Amino acid sequence: PGTQPPRRGAAGVGWASLTTAEIRVAEAVGAGLTNAQVARRLFVSRYTVDYHLRQIFLKLGISSRVQLAAVLAEH
Repeated sequence: PGTQPPRRGAAGVGWASLTTAEIRVAEAVGAGLTNAQVARRLFVSRYTVDYHLRQIFLKLGISSRVQLAAVLAEH
């Protein structure tokens, strides 16, 4: 009672929890591309890129593109 099922995509944290799409977005952002450039490269909307970035930030426990670049450099 009162418990909700986990959201889709919310299972797990850390690099291993990222989906293939999230990894592609993370790598493109880490290479310095803007959200609009990532969207064009991956043939998705800018809003899809925004969504994936929010999920990436949550799963990795980060809050900026700079932190994402650091995580990518370590990985």
